[in-house]
Amino acid sequence: MSEKTPLLHYRLTCSTGPVHTDVSKHTGVKMDQDDRRTEDQTSRKLGVVFGVVIPTLLSMFSVVVFLRIGFVVGQAGLYQSIAMFLVAYFIITVTVLSVCAISTNGALDAGGAYYMISRALGPEFGGSIGIMFFLANVCGSALYILGLVEAIMPTFGVPKEGTAAVAGVHHVLPSGYWWSLLYGTVLLFLCFIVCLVGAHIYAKATFIIFIIVVTALASIFISFFSVGPVGVILPDTSALNSTSMSTANYTGFRLHTLESNLFSNYTVDYTTDAMMSFATVFAVMFNGCTGIMAGSNMSGDLKNPSYSIPRGTLSAVLITFITYNLLSLLAAWSCDRYLLQRDYSFLGDINIWPPMVTIGIYSSAMSAAMSNLIGASRILYALSKDNLFGGCLALAKKTSQSGNPWVSVLVSWLLVQVVLFAGKLNTIAGIVTIFFLLVYAAVNLACLALEWASAPNFRPSFPCFTWHTCTVGILGCLVMMFLISAIYAFVSIAFMLLLLMLIHYLGPISKWGYISQALIFHQVRKYLLMLDVRKDHVKFWRPQVLLLVKNPSSCMGLMTFINDLKKSGLYVLGHVKLGVLGGMRPNTLVLGFYDDCFPQDHLQGEILPSTAHGLDAVHSNTDSEEQCSPFFPGVRAAERPKDLKAEEYVSVIADAIKMGKNVTLARYFNQFKRDKVLWSGRKKRGHRKVTGPFIDVWPLNLLLPDSRGYVDICSLFLLQLACVLHETRAWNQARLRLFLCVEAGCSLQEEEEKKLRMMLNELRISAQVQMVPWDHVVALHWQRQGGRGSLIESAHSDNERQEEDGIQTFPNNVSHLTDEYICAVNSLIFGHSAPQPAVRFLYLPCPPADTSLYRAYLHQVDLLSRDLGPTLLVHGVTPVVTTDL
Repeated sequence: MSEKTPLLHYRLTCSTGPVHTDVSKHTGVKMDQDDRRTEDQTSRKLGVVFGVVIPTLLSMFSVVVFLRIGFVVGQAGLYQSIAMFLVAYFIITVTVLSVCAISTNGALDAGGAYYMISRALGPEFGGSIGIMFFLANVCGSALYILGLVEAIMPTFGVPKEGTAAVAGVHHVLPSGYWWSLLYGTVLLFLCFIVCLVGAHIYAKATFIIFIIVVTALASIFISFFSVGPVGVILPDTSALNSTSMSTANYTGFRLHTLESNLFSNYTVDYTTDAMMSFATVFAVMFNGCTGIMAGSNMSGDLKNPSYSIPRGTLSAVLITFITYNLLSLLAAWSCDRYLLQRDYSFLGDINIWPPMVTIGIYSSAMSAAMSNLIGASRILYALSKDNLFGGCLALAKKTSQSGNPWVSVLVSWLLVQVVLFAGKLNTIAGIVTIFFLLVYAAVNLACLALEWASAPNFRPSFPCFTWHTCTVGILGCLVMMFLISAIYAFVSIAFMLLLLMLIHYLGPISKWGYISQALIFHQVRKYLLMLDVRKDHVKFWRPQVLLLVKNPSSCMGLMTFINDLKKSGLYVLGHVKLGVLGGMRPNTLVLGFYDDCFPQDHLQGEILPSTAHGLDAVHSNTDSEEQCSPFFPGVRAAERPKDLKAEEYVSVIADAIKMGKNVTLARYFNQFKRDKVLWSGRKKRGHRKVTGPFIDVWPLNLLLPDSRGYVDICSLFLLQLACVLHETRAWNQARLRLFLCVEAGCSLQEEEEKKLRMMLNELRISAQVQMVPWDHVVALHWQRQGGRGSLIESAHSDNERQEEDGIQTFPNNVSHLTDEYICAVNSLIFGHSAPQPAVRFLYLPCPPADTSLYRAYLHQVDLLSRDLGPTLLVHGVTPVVTTDL
């Protein structure tokens, strides 16, 4: 084994020496991927506050909070303003819940929302939504630059002739469309230089910018309470109405002012000469909520993205929601409606120190513009690395020596420059909002698809989401898109679908996994189970053909003819072919245990309710006094011998393992009473709820006492089965208990438990770990063997001997075990059964290579699981868990 330690590398030490176990080779994660991820993590230094909370707040506390609060309240009134914030934050909150769910389901790499969507929905949706998210960030960067220019002009712009404004020494900048475009170009170039040098400069400056913004906000809140009534000189409005008033009033807190601002009064926007409505105002306002992905976009720089993103994003959303609503209330309570509609920078005019607001506007706008420019470049870089568009984005892969994707930054800068020709913030606000809403809908769709697919590996550690929240998020985003602009919404969706088809037909095959395949499997299985032979009718008869041929290559004519004859019915070609046989083939074999218990007929005299599942149906015979099932034969009588001999039973297990199938033996399930087990944990005694049933997991191969390898294919498969059971709706109140056998005096006992808990955390498995001392049990085995070295050598020789047809089997020491030792292990398991579990999962060893030992193997497995109640003995041979997103 390599000396290099991968990310998920667990070393569990026992008395016989260290046993190295590499979880990466059992989870499907390649070694080079783990090594690269370990190297990436060394450069990740950002936590919750600096990595998520501050970037998100800076993106949401942008020009909207300083320049558009008055616009929203002045046009929509206080009631509709609060309604807009409630709608907007409802949409982004359910989206954040989906983001949190996806981000806590595995290792999150750089790329933010694009990485989440692409790895969840596959390359088609990932690539198309990635382009839309890239364009949203490009337009968002231009929006903040235009907002900054709009904030600069009242302070430094030369007033037009005929206005009441008085020119000062600082009013030196000419005004006009082309001049504003020039100022925006210069500001964008400064952002481009910073991003070209590296995002680390921006990251170092974020805290200072955040302090400035918070100080400016604090001064605004203080000013509402400390500044008395004052007349405010309005900016130039002569273009709208030559008789417009040149001043408006800040009244302070007056009930009359609040009453006059409660309801909407939509009028012409003095910056664009366009008539406003609920949809257009909402489009502008929503841009103050689109920064929720800022923390997710920093995923490549976070120490622990799965921990930081949920906590940081939800905190920032709550803070901004409270701030926006408080500012709306204070503005409606103290500012004349005319002031709110004709001066979007009124917060600076009424401030105790006006330059403080100006500095806050400049800082937040530049920060948000750079954040969007950096985000756009990182998304473009991630798209280019995934090769979804072939050579179209090949140049975007180029990076500097420090790793900065300078070509992606250059392309993003040029596109932002093109968007600046729009000229006004409110002009592009609707487009930006629709792009972001489309991305948010895709994030909710990704989470919904993962939930519907019921994939066993989708078990996010963030539980506060359901398919209902995902669905509501999708519908909310789509409805608001069409309310803002039906034309832009149709065009953006059509463009996304065009990209989706291009990637589907022209893009390379991806190794991320396709959610479509999981959904197809889920639906096909569901519809197959819905077939019911009782509902057949002659009107819908179809031929269902089984064609037996010796060599298909010589029977093509017959095969094609029968294919025409089947009339969309079932057509099975009877020919044995070695190779891949499709995605619906079983991968796990479940057998009843081979013991002396006699079967009992539980369907005798029972009338099962009619269901859509054909195997659950029971035929009703009115001529007979008892009900019987036409699908199942009668059970074996007590005096009748078994159909299989013990050696044949073990041969079935051995052959299934050699064929690459997982094997599970079910014992004592005649004692399993489902309703009693599940509902007993849901009864209430007074106001106290009783703990749900327990699921016990023993991942160690108890019939190989010299092994302490908890992380191998079989143990991980056993854990996965237990998690699948626990995640079902009926068993979600159950509790997993994981038993770790250790030596009581071992100095590495705490280290072993810590590493096991780390593995469970990486696999998102919530289990109660219990340390079980078993020195006295192992001692029985070694006393019989006369020492410790002999079994190790024999185990190694068995390991070398048990490799058949290229399939490596597990070492087996059937001939070395005694009944005394196995009974002691059985007693050990039984002794740690308080309270009694509903079901146990035990490690099933591989049958020995020597067929003469089959009876001894079955006898030992029988002793191991005797009188333990419902028990599953599991042997897994395929990787079934992953730590990747």
